[in-house]
Amino acid sequence: MITAELLQRINELAGKKKVEGLTPTELAEQKRLYKIYLASIREQVTTQLDEAGIKPKSKCGCHDANCKHHHH
Repeated sequence: MITAELLQRINELAGKKKVEGLTPTELAEQKRLYKIYLASIREQVTTQLDEAGIKPKSKCGCHDANCKHHHH
């Protein structure tokens, strides 16, 4: 879940990275926070698409993400 604190810390680390660089610990924290942020965004988009009745295409181009009728 994206919180104000999460966004604040992401922005703090991004600003520090530009100005003076980050320590290895801070780089690891930044990576972890980005993962949380992106997972939350993906979940929000998926939820919105589900609510709109839009199904993702499978890799073969079908509208069934669990397509099993094609040989790959």
